[in-house]
Amino acid sequence: MAMDVVDFEIKGSEMQFVEVELDPGEAAVGEAGSMMFMDAGIAMDTVFGDGSASTGGLFNKLLGAGKRLVTGESLFTTVYTNQARSKSRIAFAAPYPGKILPMDLRQLGGMLICQKDAFLCAAKGVSLGIYLQQKMSVGFFGGEGFIMQKLEGDGLAFVHAGGTCVKRELQPGQTLLIDTGCVVAFTPNVNFEIQYVGKIKTALFGGEGLFFAKVTGPGTVWLQSLPFSRLASRVFASAPQRGGSREEGSLLGGVLGGGLLGGTIFGGDDE
Repeated sequence: MAMDVVDFEIKGSEMQFVEVELDPGEAAVGEAGSMMFMDAGIAMDTVFGDGSASTGGLFNKLLGAGKRLVTGESLFTTVYTNQARSKSRIAFAAPYPGKILPMDLRQLGGMLICQKDAFLCAAKGVSLGIYLQQKMSVGFFGGEGFIMQKLEGDGLAFVHAGGTCVKRELQPGQTLLIDTGCVVAFTPNVNFEIQYVGKIKTALFGGEGLFFAKVTGPGTVWLQSLPFSRLASRVFASAPQRGGSREEGSLLGGVLGGGLLGGTIFGGDDE
């Protein structure tokens, strides 16, 4: 299927969004819940799968939807088509602080492998599939790096990286050890493996997990400083576990919550 060629502009710094300009008849496909705003001439259509197999029959549609389900994404995506007679614009917003990365699949050899929650939007025609690691060790211990998304085509796709993004060009034989959640994307010629951290003391008390992602060149790797899983775990750890507010760092909060008014002076629930 022919890819739509779209013009775009990425705006913002910490909380970015990408504004895509569609010519009459052009379309873009977006992840569920990523649309920010659009001109009135753009029509929305929810499709089964990723929209790239719209002319391939029911089997291909089911196959595309099944691939998205395996990677943890919704069975449906939304296609935004410009039905106006002039150019129209649509914007897709990043889900959490980070950077939006434009990926020209034509320049990357027609394929990019990325974390399953990294995809944001793309020109219609880009195929969203699954990429399963070949080695058993990756399958058992890969965690976030085991089931990844595979973007195929010759169009433009946008992926989101949490925090600060770093692009590393690996030479043949050059190896980099990465936290599994910090891998955003890599080109398919990169060798991806899972490596045990080594010492049992480091594994248990180091706080970095039991395994690293080991990537070996040649190829390109994109890294993120703030994986969503790490952000979510920090938010959960700081959230009140029994309702109300923790009032961290507040003497008054400690007194009112669990001290004087909580039952020490006024008796609380004691009769």
